[in-house]
Amino acid sequence: MKYYILYNPLAGNKTCEEKINVLKEKYGESAECIDLTGMTDYKAFFSALDKEDVIILAGGDGTINHFVNDTVDIEIENDVLYYAAGTGNDFLRDIEVTDTTEPFSIKKYITNLPTVTVNGKTHRFINGVGYGIDGYCCEVGDKLRASDSDKPINYTAIAIKGVLFHHKPANATVTVDGVKREFKKVWIAPTMNGRYYGGGMMATPEQQRLSEPHEVTLMVWHTAGRLRTLMAFPAIFKGEHLKNSFIETFKGKEITVEFDRPTALQIDGETVLGVTSYTVKA
Repeated sequence: MKYYILYNPLAGNKTCEEKINVLKEKYGESAECIDLTGMTDYKAFFSALDKEDVIILAGGDGTINHFVNDTVDIEIENDVLYYAAGTGNDFLRDIEVTDTTEPFSIKKYITNLPTVTVNGKTHRFINGVGYGIDGYCCEVGDKLRASDSDKPINYTAIAIKGVLFHHKPANATVTVDGVKREFKKVWIAPTMNGRYYGGGMMATPEQQRLSEPHEVTLMVWHTAGRLRTLMAFPAIFKGEHLKNSFIETFKGKEITVEFDRPTALQIDGETVLGVTSYTVKA
């Protein structure tokens, strides 16, 4: 029996490779560490494993996202464990895991995942698809990261500046299981598989990722002005933003959101630019 530690060296602000030393010590000679950013043939990798071998994903939410999309056509018989070494950790928040010292099985969480189709491509996702100010924050964050600045990226500060000055809300058409609705001045329109995204924002407090039958939840933040939006924004970190009349949620198995102008979208923190619509299927 071997433990294959698939780690993302970029996770945790590039500290993941250092963090997996704990796993190397724990499993000793039975462990093999593999940089998953260099993985090119998952089918060959899995076909060479024995059934009792164990996969350990080491990284953050983005690491899980890349793994489930890179292995979409593979039936994984081995157990898949997760060792948290990222920064956002919305997945951990949602499943209420506080002890991150031991790898734990995530097999049940990475099967039958929802998909999002955007710009003609379909992706699976773990936490949520963000559209609006959250996509804008990821877009700005990517630009700051590309500037080679050593300063940590403060997404909260980016969001505040965006709401006050830079980001312009769009009009949106949303369709939930065939029912169409129109909204003006939409600031955020994420569709969620879990409750959390964006590093601790509880966008959809009632969403359950393992519910049967499985549905996803759309949250629409609309019509409010800049100051009112800014004043209400902190409540999203406790899930109390839904008390506001300008925020609505909708559950469904298929959700489409269309904006009247291109804007950035994020999928588990990965940015997609110039998006006018997306469709999620639970």
